[in-house]
Amino acid sequence: MEFKPVNRYIHINLRPHSTPERASGIVLPQDYTPVQERHVMATVVSCASDVRFAESMTGGTQILIDQSMVEEITINKEKITVVLDNYVIGVLK
Repeated sequence: MEFKPVNRYIHINLRPHSTPERASGIVLPQDYTPVQERHVMATVVSCASDVRFAESMTGGTQILIDQSMVEEITINKEKITVVLDNYVIGVLK
C-alpha cells in the first residue's frame, strides 16, 4: 500500500532510540518509563504538496520535530507515522 499525505502532513520514519540497560540496586515500578526527549530527528518519506516548505522536503531529508505531536496510524497492520508541518523545527542539510 502506498501512502500519500495531504493537508500539510509529512510522512516520516522516526529514528529508533535505544535506552541503555543499567544494572543498579534501585527498584522502579514496572510501569516506569524514562523521560523522552521532546525534540527528535526523523527522516522524510513523503509530504503533502501544500507543506509550506515542500521544496526542502525530498525523500530522505532529515528533520527535527516536536515528538509530542507525532501521530502513529495503523492501517491493515501497517504503521504510518506522520507529523503536521507546524511541528517541524528545522531541516538538516
